[in-house]
Amino acid sequence: MQVCDVGLEKGNILITGAAGFIGAALAERLLQEADSHIIGVDNMNDYYDVNLKEYRLAQLEKYQNFVFLRGDISDKVFVDGVFGQYLPSVVVNLAAQAGVRYSITNPGAYINSNIIGFFNILEACRHSYDGDAHGVEHLVYASSSSVYGSNKKVPYSTEDKVDDPVSLYAATKKSDELLAHAYSKLYNIPSTGLRFFTVYGPAGRPDMAYFGFTDTLRAAGKIKIFNYGNCLRDFTYIDDIVEGVVRVMRHPPERNVGADGLPLPPYTVYNIGNSHPENLLDFVDILQQELVRAGVLPEDYDFDAHKELVPMQPGDVPVTYADTAALERDFGFKPHTPLREGLRKFAQWYKEFYM
Repeated sequence: MQVCDVGLEKGNILITGAAGFIGAALAERLLQEADSHIIGVDNMNDYYDVNLKEYRLAQLEKYQNFVFLRGDISDKVFVDGVFGQYLPSVVVNLAAQAGVRYSITNPGAYINSNIIGFFNILEACRHSYDGDAHGVEHLVYASSSSVYGSNKKVPYSTEDKVDDPVSLYAATKKSDELLAHAYSKLYNIPSTGLRFFTVYGPAGRPDMAYFGFTDTLRAAGKIKIFNYGNCLRDFTYIDDIVEGVVRVMRHPPERNVGADGLPLPPYTVYNIGNSHPENLLDFVDILQQELVRAGVLPEDYDFDAHKELVPMQPGDVPVTYADTAALERDFGFKPHTPLREGLRKFAQWYKEFYM
C-alpha cells in the first residue's frame, strides 16, 4: 500500500524520453495542471519520424517552466550533468528503445538505451543522496506488458512469474525491473515500475499497429493482420496512461527497515492497461469506421481488398490482458476510455496533422 506523498508542485521533475509519445503527453499534463518545473530529456533519434517528435516538443516549449535538453541517457556524463544541475525530486524514466520487431535486427540499440541508459539513471539517483542531500524522492520508470511473454494465465498479474521473455525488448524491460529492485534495496531509492499495455492515441508512435494500419490504408496498401486476426490486445488510451502515471508519481513506496536493521526495498510494480482486451479484427473494424468518419479515408473504401490475414510474427504474443486490481486498490484509478472514443480522437488528430 502506498502511503507517502510527494508534491508535484515543488522542485524539479525530470522526464526522460520527453519528446516521445507518453513522455510528451505526461509533461504537457503536468505543465497544464501544476506549477512544476519540468526538465525534458530526449536524444531525438530517428527510430521513427523525427518531425513527430519535433511536433510534440513544440507543444511543450510554449510553457515557460519547461526546459529541454537534447542528449542520450546512455551517456553517463550527460546524465550526471543533468542531475547535478537540476537536482530533480522526481524522475520519470520513459527513454527507451521501443518495439519488439526492431529488437530482432537491432539488439545493440536496446542494450545501450534500456540497460546502460537505465543503469546511468539509477546511479544518478543513488548519488543524489550524497552528502546527506535530500535527493530523488521517487523514481518512476517504464516497463512493458511484453515482460509477460507467452504466459498462458490471463489476466496478467504483477504476481505472475515473468522469466521467459520472447523478445530482447522484453528481456531488457524485465532487466530494468531487477536493476531497480536491487538499487531500491541497496540504496533505499523509492522506485515504481509501470507495465504499459499497448498505448494508443493522438500523436502516437508510428510503429504501432493502429498508426501503421492508417498509413497503409491511406496509401491504398494492404495491411497484414497477424495470427489470422486471433490476437487480443489490451489497448490503453494515452490519457488513461498519463492519469495513472501522475497518480503513481505522487505516492512512492514507503521506506521501511526490516527485522535485520537493513532497508526493505521501497519498490513496486503496477500494470496500467484497459483490462478489457479487444480482438484485433474488431479493432481494425472500429479503426476503419473512424478513419472514414474523420475523412481520412473515403466512404466507399474497399477494406476487404486492403487487408490480409497472416501467421504470427516472431517475438509477438497472442494476447495482452492487464490485471489492474492493484492500481485500482492503491490509487483509486482504472483506465476506462472506450476503444471507439480513443480511435476517434486519433483519427481526428491524424486528419489534422497529415492532411
